[in-house]
Amino acid sequence: MSSLTVLGCMWGDEGKAKIVDFLGVDADVVARFQGGANAGHTIVLNEAKYVFHTVPSGILYPKAKCVIGAGTVIDPFGLRDEMKALMDQGIMFDQRMFIDVRAGLVLPLHKQLDGSTEAELGASKIGTTGKGIGPSYADQAARSGLRFGDLAHPGWLKQRLESLYAYHDLEPKDLQNDLDELAAAWEFLKPFSAQADALLREWYLAGEAILFEGAQGTLLDLTYGTYPYVTSSHTITGAASTGTGFPPRWLDRILGVYKAYATRVGEGPFPTELFDATGERIRRVGNEFGATTGRPRRIGWFDAVGARYTASLNGLDAMAVTLLDVLSGLPELKICTGYWLDGQRLPGYAPHPLDLARVEPEYLILPGWDQDIGQARSLARLPQAAKEYLEAVQDLVEIPIELVSVGKDRSQTIVVK
Repeated sequence: MSSLTVLGCMWGDEGKAKIVDFLGVDADVVARFQGGANAGHTIVLNEAKYVFHTVPSGILYPKAKCVIGAGTVIDPFGLRDEMKALMDQGIMFDQRMFIDVRAGLVLPLHKQLDGSTEAELGASKIGTTGKGIGPSYADQAARSGLRFGDLAHPGWLKQRLESLYAYHDLEPKDLQNDLDELAAAWEFLKPFSAQADALLREWYLAGEAILFEGAQGTLLDLTYGTYPYVTSSHTITGAASTGTGFPPRWLDRILGVYKAYATRVGEGPFPTELFDATGERIRRVGNEFGATTGRPRRIGWFDAVGARYTASLNGLDAMAVTLLDVLSGLPELKICTGYWLDGQRLPGYAPHPLDLARVEPEYLILPGWDQDIGQARSLARLPQAAKEYLEAVQDLVEIPIELVSVGKDRSQTIVVK
């Protein structure tokens, strides 16, 4: 029996799905434990592209079981459509997909609230995906929200939905139509409903290998991220337990995923952000546009200060570095090694967003490389400059690198250990 937790350790979009997909060959179970359809993952396998928002990416392995835990919030219509699209690509879900009945629901009402709240905030907006995730989590915390299992009880569902509209001081346009559409979504999703926590514990004790898949990134954690420019759930190691009901002492190993450079979507401080041609080049070569929103991602140099903070916070055993190939062709590379604020070098990460927005990064400058590294399958096949870059990242973060991604395809992965 074993468990491995894979976390994004910056502002999301670190390439977690590819790493989970690569490691999925050894997993009997892949489980999502937080977030919702605001998490977009794209996996390329044998030149076919698969896009995920809620479904665990382990579904690409025919024998793997996939779990959507109670700590997630799901759009029943979006999830149904996502599953149907994957079915059209030949993916089978029968006896493989398990959705915890306690997962929160994201309803059209929540998307409406998400958009109106962002509009009201104006210049102070968070920069959400507009998928209704924040309002749904807020309703869960206020105990006014609906949960996946409520769909099985029409009378209760009607009462809860009426109360939810009243809670937000809104009138439904057509309550019966809302209920009919939810009933249709439930008809499709009902075979996949489960008490997932009991299954996970049973499978672990039976000797099965479980892989926990996080969404977003540590610096978007509701408590430990760049609040208020964060997501609405917890994205750190402990969330794997609270989001699935899996005992914390059974979390055997933690792997953190970092891009070879940094990106961020939405508002909030970003110390190493680039506003020049280099940033534009990285965005273009790396195709840095959100899988969920299509928005261009903000680009920056690798931030070892932030990375060291998240590695420590999550108790990482090892790290994976993704998109190293995107840096090929740059004459020089930079890694942020420290923050300066008001003439003083900070001892570590700046916890307040106003301070983080004002820090001046201190950089280590390294030579780049020109070679295409997409065909490399070992560190020995990388250019010396690429190896030196990885060594610098590893030394500064103080965590060993075990995987390096050098391309989009599953096979374009170097196993260091």
